[in-house]
Amino acid sequence: ISYLLVLLDPPSSRLGVRVGICSVSHNTNRETKVQIGDSVRGKDVFILQTGAKDVNNCIMELLIMAYGCRTSSAKSIVGVVPYMPYSKQCKMRKRGCIVSKLLAKLMVQAGLTHIITMDLHQKEIQGFFDCPVDNLRASPFLLEYITQSIPDWKNGVIVARDPGSAKKATSYSERLRLGIAVIHGEPKYQESESDQEDGRNSPPPDPERSRTYELRDDMPFLTAKAKPPITVVGDVSGKIAIMVDDIVDDVHRFVAVAETLREAGAYKIYLLATHGLLSSDAPRLLEESFIDEVVVTNTIPHEMQKLQCSKIKTVDISVILAEGIRRIHHDESMSYLFRNVFLED
Repeated sequence: ISYLLVLLDPPSSRLGVRVGICSVSHNTNRETKVQIGDSVRGKDVFILQTGAKDVNNCIMELLIMAYGCRTSSAKSIVGVVPYMPYSKQCKMRKRGCIVSKLLAKLMVQAGLTHIITMDLHQKEIQGFFDCPVDNLRASPFLLEYITQSIPDWKNGVIVARDPGSAKKATSYSERLRLGIAVIHGEPKYQESESDQEDGRNSPPPDPERSRTYELRDDMPFLTAKAKPPITVVGDVSGKIAIMVDDIVDDVHRFVAVAETLREAGAYKIYLLATHGLLSSDAPRLLEESFIDEVVVTNTIPHEMQKLQCSKIKTVDISVILAEGIRRIHHDESMSYLFRNVFLED
């Protein structure tokens, strides 16, 4: 590989290449300053950056470094972003905007010619980028953890925390040949992402206050959505419940689901996810919950969270990132990672 600039280290050691010299600092007014210490002219540059806790600074560091390589005549600039920031803001809400598309435009305009990421919140986000995007999968590593590190895993059942996660849970259950359960309903204090008010489900206007709307006798009325209490659809009694998801950040939902699963008869509860943001008081809530183990990959650093919660386990996925970098540099097929060694969701 011609050149590798990284802000995060593990894949470089696997590839046996030198980490490029680059200093990142902040001025007194918090402006980001990036200084590249080596020549990148005519080189293939791979910038490894992820959406860690200080997400906005991480984005600016990536954009400035990419633009610096672009203006220094780099041959190609590949952004290796294991966790894509703002990926959950990929739908229109009220008078907001689709922030993930804005970020995609910024990354391409800054000079990135290719993106490697992992388990996007929605696969359709790839269409926001005007450059090739390889959305790698962490599921083979998590499946391997289930089969090798969970005792009596064949007595397990895959659990989707809501109907929206049923597709991912079905993928896991088919590969492991296990049953599936889906959580239906919402805790009283929590509102699901799909039920958030966006104006499209508003009831008809009041005919007494409207001058243009005339009420007909046969006109149907929209009724307010009734949110049932949280329940389990499926049999988990006497089984190991394995919850799967892509992002673990606000864990209130998972804690409530774990309590319901324990009441339904599950004697052990695992939570597996690709990206462990674990913000705010998430480690404390997980430590006090009925969840026996939380398994996340190292797409996001979470060493401090592990000190606060002994239940958090880490699965290393640097091998697939390193192989992806090597294949792109040598113009080899990336589909091999899905078709052979690494299975696609």
